[in-house]
Parts: sequence; C-alpha cells; structure tokens
Amino acid sequence: MNVIDAAGVLAISTRLQRLSDRIRKDGQEIYKAMGLAFEPKWFPVIYVLHRRDTLSVVELANEIGYSHPSTITLLKELEKEKLIRSKKDKADERKRLLQLSAKGRHLVAQMEPVWDVIVAATTDLIRTQNNLMLAIEEVEEQFQRQSFFQRALPLIAVRNEA
Repeated sequence: MNVIDAAGVLAISTRLQRLSDRIRKDGQEIYKAMGLAFEPKWFPVIYVLHRRDTLSVVELANEIGYSHPSTITLLKELEKEKLIRSKKDKADERKRLLQLSAKGRHLVAQMEPVWDVIVAATTDLIRTQNNLMLAIEEVEEQFQRQSFFQRALPLIAVRNEA
C-alpha cells in the first residue's frame, strides 16, 4: 500500500482524482478504439446540449456543475473544434445561447453507440459490494445538506480555542 492509500480519508480527494483520471484516460481509449477523436472532458457540455438543445452559458455551467471559468474554457475548445455554436439572446444581448453545431450533432450520432459500450463497461467496473454510483449520490446529498467546509468549522473553532 502506498502512502496516499494508507492516508485513508485524509487523501480522499487525491484518490477520487486518481480514479477519475483513470476512467477518463480509458474513456479516451474507448473513443479512439471506436474511431472517434473525442476528449472525454468535453462530454458534459456535448451531452447536456444534446439533451437540452439551447442553453445560456450560466444555465450550462449550472447543469454540468462546473464553475463559470471552467465552463468557458471548455466552450472555447468546443467552439475551436466547431462542435458548438453560440448566438446572442434576442431578449438579452448580454447572454450567449449555446447549441450543438451540425458537426456536433453528427458527432453525437456517432457517439451514441460508444456511450452504450461505456455504460456497459462502467456498469461492470462499479458492480462491487459498495456500489460507487449510490455512494456518490449519497455524498452529493450530504453536500446539499452541509458542505465539507461547514462540517469542519466547529472543529476549527475548537482547535483555535485550544
């Protein structure tokens, strides 16, 4: 067991990042093996625009749960690849409305069979005694009730009083 694994919950963020990186890397290999040049980091934007058609930048950021700056970074990459397009909102000129481009819609049509493969492989991977998706949902619900930082505040106060 390496030092990070031995650190237990202290290193949970590192371990989740490591797991995410492995899944993302293998996801990219799956896309490549099926003949698609696609970056898994683009998935949330492409998938949400596929399902929601037209969204503002703020709506999209909220839908994928990313910060506004992180969302903008992804959007710039996707616009450069011509997978999405944006236009000004006629009702509010300050708003940019986002949609999949024709190239993006064509890519989604090619990706749908790949998503079936990814779902099957992921389902097999997480079929464990402690179902990872259920655990993630439980932790996300815990975050909704009270953040990690809020949970730490009373402990910080006790330490600072000592």
